[in-house]
Amino acid sequence: MKKEMKKKGIICLLFMATMMMLFSGCTSPPGDGGTGTTLATKKITIAGSTTVQPISNQAVEAYTAKNPNVKISVQGGGSGTGVRMVSEGSVDIGAASRDLKDSEMEATPSLVTHTIAHDGIAVIVHPGNSIEGLSLQQIQDIFAGKITNYREVGGPDMEIVVIIREEGSGTRATFEELVMDGGGVSNSEDVLQKPSNGAVRATVSGNENAISYVGLGYIDESVKALQVDGVTPSTATIGDGSYPISRNLYYITNGQPTGEVKRYIDFVKCSEGQKIVEKEGFIPLS
Repeated sequence: MKKEMKKKGIICLLFMATMMMLFSGCTSPPGDGGTGTTLATKKITIAGSTTVQPISNQAVEAYTAKNPNVKISVQGGGSGTGVRMVSEGSVDIGAASRDLKDSEMEATPSLVTHTIAHDGIAVIVHPGNSIEGLSLQQIQDIFAGKITNYREVGGPDMEIVVIIREEGSGTRATFEELVMDGGGVSNSEDVLQKPSNGAVRATVSGNENAISYVGLGYIDESVKALQVDGVTPSTATIGDGSYPISRNLYYITNGQPTGEVKRYIDFVKCSEGQKIVEKEGFIPLS
C-alpha cells in the first residue's frame, strides 16, 4: 500500500511539473494566471493608435481564447489619446505609433514604452495615378504646399489633393518628423484631415487626385503605395532599413506592468503574438 501511494505521489508531482512547463514562457496560462481564482473576470483596457489597433484586435482575440475569464476592450482615438489616457489612469495600456514626446515624459515620468512591432509609413495615391514613385524631397514639397500639380513631378496634369491625419495621430507625428523635418504640413484649407488610417485609405481610393500616407498594414489593392527614393515599402525594406520612412509601434503603461496586463503584453511580444503582427502586415520584432 505504501509503495502504491508513493508511486501515485510521484506521478502527481510529474503531472504538476509538466503543467508548469506548459504554462511557462510565452504562452499565457488559462484562468487568471494561477492566482487560485478561476471565476473572477479580469479586465484590461487599451486605447490609442489606429495603426496599432488591428494588432490589438487580433491579439486580444487569441489571448482571450486562451484566457476566457479575461475581458479586454480596444478602442482607437490616435496615439496622443492613448498617451493621455494611460497617463491619467483611464486605461491600462496606451497604444502609440510614435515615440513619446519630451513633454509627455516630463508630465508623467512613470510612463514605460514596450515595443511590439515595427512599421513603415507608405505614401499612397489612387491606383489610376501614373506616378510610381517620388523622392523624399518631392513628398515634403507636396505636403508643404510647394508642389500642387502632379505634372511637376512627372505625372499627369492634375491638381494634387493632400490628405493628412488629424492632430494627435502618431502616424502624422512620425510623418512630420521623418518627412517634414519636424515641421508641419500645409495649412491650406484644401488639405483634408481624416481620423484614422482606414478613413485615409477610403478617401484616397475614391479620389484620383489624392495623396496621403498610412501604416504599411493598411495597404491593399484599393490604393497604390509609391516608391520613396526608389525603394518600395515592404516588410523586407523596412526590416533592412533601406526604406526611409519607418518607425516602432508601442504599448505604453504607467509604470512597469504587472499581473494580467504584463501577461498580455508578454504574449504580444512572444512568438504567437509576433505571428499576428506579421499576419497584419507589420514587421515582427527580431
